[in-house]
Amino acid sequence: MAAHEPRFVRIAALVADTSRARMLAYLLGGELASASELARAASVTAATASGHLAQLQDAGLLACEPRGRHRYYRLADAEVAHALEALALVAERGSHGRDWASPTRQRLRHARCCYGHLAGELGVGLLQGLLDRGCLLPADDGFAVSAAGAQALDGIGLDGAAWQRRSGGRALGYGCLDWSERRDHLAGKLAVALLQHFTTQGWLRRTAGERALELTPPGRQALAGWLPA
Repeated sequence: MAAHEPRFVRIAALVADTSRARMLAYLLGGELASASELARAASVTAATASGHLAQLQDAGLLACEPRGRHRYYRLADAEVAHALEALALVAERGSHGRDWASPTRQRLRHARCCYGHLAGELGVGLLQGLLDRGCLLPADDGFAVSAAGAQALDGIGLDGAAWQRRSGGRALGYGCLDWSERRDHLAGKLAVALLQHFTTQGWLRRTAGERALELTPPGRQALAGWLPA
């Protein structure tokens, strides 16, 4: 009797294609993208991109959201994003220090968007600062918002009491191993809300089509108390 193929064979084959890998990497920032944007990111024609997107969607790696006459794509969920980040970690095991020392990757290393939450040096620092100040409490599979955390959220214009009630001892965030730092940054519902707030306030600035985030002078001042001393 022939041995069963490992269940990840199909997924691995899809990701192994350079064009599809470029599309998936483009979507790791968490934003929606049109087929034409993904075709440009992958350097392929619209017809070729359409075929790749159909395969990725059929495999459950992508989701499509119709918006009027247009269709936009995103990663299917956080599990897909985490799997792609894990592959990147494994791929760079022998060259991690050299790869991330490159000047061309310094912006990406300092701060970037990882499927809707803050990653990179700034993201790792944010989680460490929240833990150091007792803003997060251990909960099943992650972190809950403490009284100190509710007060800190109030201080930046979010409803801390609502987040604490919503938490109720349940995890609203969890650690996610960071691609460049090899330490955890914060992921989950709280992390997504924080990044949305930081960008809305103009504390972090992003350029369309890029994962890298820029910490602005007002952001440096507003977040100073949130980072490790």
